[in-house]
Amino acid sequence: MTATIDNPWFAHAKPRAGARVRLFCFPYAGGSAVIFRNWAKVLPQSVEVCPIQLPGRGARVREEPFTSMSRLVDALATASSAHLDKPFAFFGHSMGATISFELAHKLYVERGLHPVHMFVSGRRAPQIPDDEPPTFNLPDHEFVEELRRLEGTSPAILCNRELLEVLLPLLRADFELIQAYQYRARSRLECPIMAMGGLADKDVSQEQLEAWRKQSTGQFNIHMFPGNHFFLHEEEKKILQIIERQLSPPRIPVATDDQGLSPL
Repeated sequence: MTATIDNPWFAHAKPRAGARVRLFCFPYAGGSAVIFRNWAKVLPQSVEVCPIQLPGRGARVREEPFTSMSRLVDALATASSAHLDKPFAFFGHSMGATISFELAHKLYVERGLHPVHMFVSGRRAPQIPDDEPPTFNLPDHEFVEELRRLEGTSPAILCNRELLEVLLPLLRADFELIQAYQYRARSRLECPIMAMGGLADKDVSQEQLEAWRKQSTGQFNIHMFPGNHFFLHEEEKKILQIIERQLSPPRIPVATDDQGLSPL
């Protein structure tokens, strides 16, 4: 990867000259590249970790966050065009899973490229409609209660008025981005998909994760972890073990049971 520091989308990437695959990591709503700060320390030298820093957070805090999925994906496709010179994989959690899915389709249409693997975490398959009413436009006190229910924001932050004034506009924009998303049926992707979920996730069921199977002609596996929607923090070590096993050469197929469940 060249000129990483000059590209705000990839400012947290860890270039590895000898890497065989580049892993692009997409955050959940309100999240930043910092979520993936430890991944390069754990994954082998064959994997180059490239956390995506979306506008509105970190050093890009003064930039307007996207509220349109199509516009965001267009910008990502342009930003990543110089960084697709080696095989690449996607990891996305929640909102990030949908972003990575749409970007995968765009890169295939425009450049004929597929990820070598997609890891989709904490997000139902895109073809499953969201029947819940939008929450991004709720009054502040109701929106804060929704954040409390989701259990992804520290209670200390939710009780701090000054921090909320900074955080709420970004969260509202991200929620609008994902809640206004409209799925469009297309030909299936050709890459393997690994879906991950939390057994105590109130909003994403195992059945909804299983439906990702219909989005690719490649191999499909699913792994369920203890924890709620934000299991990726507590289960980071195991998640990275799965990613390493799938991406490290030579790739050895993961043994699965009859339901496609990974034994790890």
